[in-house]
Amino acid sequence: MGKREFIVLAAFLMAINSLAIDIMLPALQQIGASLGVESENHRQFVVSSYLLGFGSAQLFYGPLSDRFGRRTPLLIGLVVYIVSAIGIVFVPSFAGLLVLRFVQGVGSAATRVITISIVRDIYGGRQMAEVMSLIMMVFMIVPVIAPGAGQVVMFFGNWHLIFLFIATMATAIAVWAYLRLPETLHPANVRPFTARSIFGAFKLVLTNRVALCYTIASTFIFGALFGFINSAQQIYVGIYGLGVYFPVAFAGVAIFMSLSSFFNSRFVGKLGMRRLSHASLLGFIAINTIWLAVQMASSEPMPFALFISFFGLAMFQFGWIGSNFNSLAMEPLGHVAGTASSVLGFMSTVGGALIGAGIGQAFDGTALPMVAGYFIVSIIGLIFVLIAEKGRLFHQQNPTI
Repeated sequence: MGKREFIVLAAFLMAINSLAIDIMLPALQQIGASLGVESENHRQFVVSSYLLGFGSAQLFYGPLSDRFGRRTPLLIGLVVYIVSAIGIVFVPSFAGLLVLRFVQGVGSAATRVITISIVRDIYGGRQMAEVMSLIMMVFMIVPVIAPGAGQVVMFFGNWHLIFLFIATMATAIAVWAYLRLPETLHPANVRPFTARSIFGAFKLVLTNRVALCYTIASTFIFGALFGFINSAQQIYVGIYGLGVYFPVAFAGVAIFMSLSSFFNSRFVGKLGMRRLSHASLLGFIAINTIWLAVQMASSEPMPFALFISFFGLAMFQFGWIGSNFNSLAMEPLGHVAGTASSVLGFMSTVGGALIGAGIGQAFDGTALPMVAGYFIVSIIGLIFVLIAEKGRLFHQQNPTI
């Protein structure tokens, strides 16, 4: 397939994960009422359980894809995702829904790990960052339209229809991948599927300072995003009373992230991943500092226009951080790309999900826990970047990076 088709397919494969989260945000209240969930904060577990399954299963898909190739484990994961989505339509209890959401996350993990491994099989250095940025740009279409799509689906029925829609979309993408996606694992990079081989690869990942520290930094930064996703419905609808316009506000912020990914794809080849990501991290910290100060200055909610402005600016910086930090973490590990992607994905997703769950569960009827969470994780992220770079920001260690 051509480069354009590859980028769109890779983006859609990764967007399956985002679809499973964002499309149901407008339905959380209805899901809770239908299945007898009393606490508003407990409805967030619909997101958290999925993320924990998504993160933990990544440990297995990497070694599997390094031994058996990329295609077969990817297609198996897609089947698990589709079947669990259909199962949720018939689930009788909230506990059962959470179990199936965890299983759905397990299936979706294949799309994250293996798609990134495929990109690393084909590209490296700034070219990988450029391709990942383009993938993220297309990928961000889903958060823009997914909540609105969920709202539209519920006009025709209850929340169960959302999961049928998810299963249908995933089936179409799975067929596309089956028909068009080639095997990209080079025979020379095939690794035996043994405990010794797997733990040896894990050791390579965990003992590489740059890969490990950029992954930890990504974990905290993504924790802020997951914290927002957990409490988005409560903030937009509960605090600001947006009602059916909640998807519009959600989409507005997603557009900022998509634009950021687009600009990153254009600038990273000239400026490099380190310069762009380090500058955006500092910008992220500056915006979050001002945002937190304004939030704490009054006991009343800040005007929505001001809130969404701060949030949009912060997430614009986030768009430059995410893809570049991931590429920087993967760059030294091309020879174990599958296992590396799984270990790094496990750490950033499970860690980020737990951090995000903590931020979400701290929701107290105000946006302060979320804003404070953004500030704290940005500072911690900077600390680990400084460790990775031995205290030197913007240092260009390699002309291709």
